[in-house]
Parts: sequence; C-alpha cells; structure tokens
Amino acid sequence: FQAVTFALLEANPIDIADLLTANPDIPPVERDRLRAELGLDRPPVERFLTYVGNFYRGNLGVSFSLYPRPVSEILIEVLPRTIVLFLTAVVTAYWLGYVTGKYLAWRRGGFVEYGATLVGVGFFTVFLPWFALMMIWLFAVYLDLLPAGKFLDPLKWLNAEVRANDIFIQLIWSALFFIFFAFIGFYISTRAEHRYRLPIRIVSVVVPFAAILYYWWASGVGELALDISTHLILPVMTLTLVSFGGAMLLMRTSMLETIREDYILTARAKGVSESVVRDKHAARNALLPLWTGLVFAIGAAISGGIITESIFSWPGIGRTLLNASLVNDVPLAMGALTVIGILTLVSHLVADIGYVFLDPRIRY
Repeated sequence: FQAVTFALLEANPIDIADLLTANPDIPPVERDRLRAELGLDRPPVERFLTYVGNFYRGNLGVSFSLYPRPVSEILIEVLPRTIVLFLTAVVTAYWLGYVTGKYLAWRRGGFVEYGATLVGVGFFTVFLPWFALMMIWLFAVYLDLLPAGKFLDPLKWLNAEVRANDIFIQLIWSALFFIFFAFIGFYISTRAEHRYRLPIRIVSVVVPFAAILYYWWASGVGELALDISTHLILPVMTLTLVSFGGAMLLMRTSMLETIREDYILTARAKGVSESVVRDKHAARNALLPLWTGLVFAIGAAISGGIITESIFSWPGIGRTLLNASLVNDVPLAMGALTVIGILTLVSHLVADIGYVFLDPRIRY
C-alpha cells in the first residue's frame, strides 16, 4: 500500500521546491538548497526506504507545504474535525433510517410507505456535489440562515485569546457528556415502570443539556463555540439526508424479510404485544444488515470525504489530503492516507465486535 501510494505521488510532475520558490527573485542556488533540505535531491528509492524506516518508528516526517510543521501535528489537528463531521452525520442518518424503516415495514402498504420510499430512493440516488451546492444555495444564500461553509467566521476570531481547535475539542467533550447521561437515563427508563419512563427520559435530556448551556455561558467563549457549531450544521445536515435514504431502504427491506419468519408468528400466537414483537423480535434481528452498513459507511464516508470537505471548505483530513496531493506534499499525503486506512480497518473490527452483542448466536 505504501509503495503504490508513494509511486503514484512520485509520478506527479509537480516539484514542491518550484512551488515554494515561485518568486523569480529567488536564485537557483536557494532552490537547490531547499531541495536538499527536504531530501528531494536523493533518488526516489532511497527516499521511500527512508520514509518507511521513519514510519515504523512513529515518525511521519515534516510537511513540505506547511514546513516545518510535523505531519503528525497537522493530522492531530484536522482528524477530530473529520471524525465529528462524518460520525455525527452517519450515526444520525442510520438512527433515523432504523426508526423510519422499522415503522414503514410494520405498517406497510399505505400511502405513507409509498411516499417515504420514493423520498428515500431520491436521497439514496442523488448526486452529492449537486445536492450539497443546492443546500448551500437554499440555506446560506436564499434563506440566509446558515454559513455557506468553512470552519469558522474569521471576523469573530480576530481578537480571540483561545485557539479554534481548543474550543472544538471542548465541544466534543460537551457532546460526549450529553450522550453519556442521556444514554444512562434511557437505560434506567427501560427498567422503570411504564408511567415513569417518559419523565426519566425528559430529565436525562434536559438536565445535561441545561448544564452544557450554563457551562458555555459561564466560560466567556460561548459565542465562539456557537460560531463553530453553526458552521457544522449545514454539512452535517447534507450528509445526513444523503445517508438517510440508503439506511431507511435497507432497514425497511430487512424488516420485511424478518416479519415473515416463523418465530414472529409464534410470538404473536403466544399473545406478546405488537410493540414487543416489533421492537425486540423483528427489529433486533433486522438490525444486523443495518449495523454492517453503518460501520462500513463511517469508514467509507471518512475516506471519501474529499468532495464534501472541498465543497463546504471544511478543514478536515479529506481536504488536507487533496491539498497535499495537488502540491506533491508526499509526507502529508502519505500520513493522511495512512490514517484513513487505519480508520477503515478499525471500522471493520467494530463491525465484528458489534455482531457479538447484537446476535446471541455468534456468542455460541
């Protein structure tokens, strides 16, 4: 993988030294000095072997285009932005697809099912670049409700005493805090009596949300956090709608096959309530294909995020990879591709582990 990637980047006719010394007043001697400093005066085979040796020692090198910043420092900065963007969009889309597909299959044959299926097919087959541009035109240009793109508004950060990445990391911790307490509350509600379930769930959502709002209000940088959050809404909404169509159709198809099984008929014959048959017998077994699609979609979305991040000017790992490839920044491009490959492998591992919890048959 590394050898093929390195060879493809080396086939690029662009010389990074020429780009960095594009000023005609810079003498050729300075250009040669820069090439020697970056190691570009050595043969490609020697450079590749040096890179591989440094890679397995944990040294990804120094970026050519952002010299002298280390590649690892750049990737640590941009990776959370990509993970948050695509993880939020894909998980939200598949959760909505799970709920919608489950109910459509259970109440099949009506006008709502036909209409929702057509909408799902439309989102599933839509051309992502065109759809993203239409979303920008509608919400950012025509309605003027959301920013058109980028990570933040530079005018609001001119006199900021904190780094944007620090605020973004704090936003991630705030989201994890909310998810943790909401999950605990929903889990407790499933063990409580029926009349207490809704109040417990409301409290588990309202209390951590109010605590997060108070934290950012008291921190003095709430306006900066709000700026980053508003820039995140439009790309997340676009990716969610595109992913929702496929997730809903997959869950609906899987659910339709599951409800024809004999154990569903047996559960109904025993007098089990329709909600229990739907949620614990049919939907849980129909969830397996959707879980596979979810985990693989996360890996594919992160690796294929170049288009999305370029359209929305989102400074993530996909846009970093594109910019590095255009200027032949070999260390940065190789580092970005390595991270994408690792995330893809991790997604496959998570899929296998998830099967153990979703399907009891695998544990035996």
